[in-house]
Amino acid sequence: MSNGLTVLVGVSGGVDSTVCLMLLKEQGYNVIGVSMSIYNKDIPNLPAAGNSCYGGKEKQDLIEAKKLCDSLGIEHYTFDCSEAFKKHILSYFREEYLNGRTPNPCIKCNTLMKFGLLPELAKQQGIQADYFATGHYARLEKDEKTGLVLLKKGKDEKKDQSYFLYRLTKEQLAHCLFPLGSYTKEEVRKIARDYGLAVSEKKDSQDFYAGKYTDLLEQAPQKGYIQHINGQILGTHQGFWNYTIGQRKGLGIASKEPLFVIDLDKDHNRVIVGEAKYCRKKEAIAEDVVWTGLLKAPSTSLEVETKHRSSQRPQKATITSLSDGKVQIKFQEEQSAIALGQSIVFYQGDTVLGGGILCA
Repeated sequence: MSNGLTVLVGVSGGVDSTVCLMLLKEQGYNVIGVSMSIYNKDIPNLPAAGNSCYGGKEKQDLIEAKKLCDSLGIEHYTFDCSEAFKKHILSYFREEYLNGRTPNPCIKCNTLMKFGLLPELAKQQGIQADYFATGHYARLEKDEKTGLVLLKKGKDEKKDQSYFLYRLTKEQLAHCLFPLGSYTKEEVRKIARDYGLAVSEKKDSQDFYAGKYTDLLEQAPQKGYIQHINGQILGTHQGFWNYTIGQRKGLGIASKEPLFVIDLDKDHNRVIVGEAKYCRKKEAIAEDVVWTGLLKAPSTSLEVETKHRSSQRPQKATITSLSDGKVQIKFQEEQSAIALGQSIVFYQGDTVLGGGILCA
């Protein structure tokens, strides 16, 4: 039982955060719901985004979140985080794409906003809590040997969200709860149905923005060339930022063999394409590395499994810490679509050891 401890719960109005609320309340915690308002209309002509975190339907979602908490007798507060989101997340998102890199806005938002700013704003308003909880599908486990709270994969492999949480600090993890980590998505929906909750069949958010990501870049079309890696010009485009590494569809060029985007040349506004073999790599380098499940960077090479996309099947690799703080990754099998700017996360079994940002 909770022994009367207070927990803030990040509430979105969806089935996951709602069941999170119910489970914690049932366990005897003093539960307080908190939500972030992150949407603003600074971007002109932004189309209505659908089922996502960032979009025009946020206002209705926040109303529903408050109604839900009221119906459960739970206090609920909404904090305006829109300026901070614009400064730290949208600006990062734009900067990365316009530098030919692929960002992870959800990972950055989790660390800085959801698990950072949101509980801090609550604290500033005099709302004291022992823990912060969300409906993420991940688990936590105390390592008695090191004293660390380890981040582990959720029970439901298809819904596991540990990839998006790997940059949470050791301090944040020590004060987190993830009640859904030991459940599958279907089990969570069943709990919601058993409680008679209307959100039991509500669709999941798909991403932080449901429209075209280029909506957020505010870039005027700029003609450039689509060029094969051998130098041959194959066509034109309207801005390299409209493409991502590994992209195959929508290139608008004809070829005997399938072609993929293998590089983005921002200095010359060129999209470089090539056959599948040019997309594959056996080595990579990560920078801005964090060691989520270790006290410090390992002094010897480690055998791990990695993911450089959230939905990817774990890949065996050897990682080695370099003198400049970066990590060299040698994959057991060639990997495709290694996009600079994306996160690569290191696992041993179900435990997140750490991760970093792909830079080479």
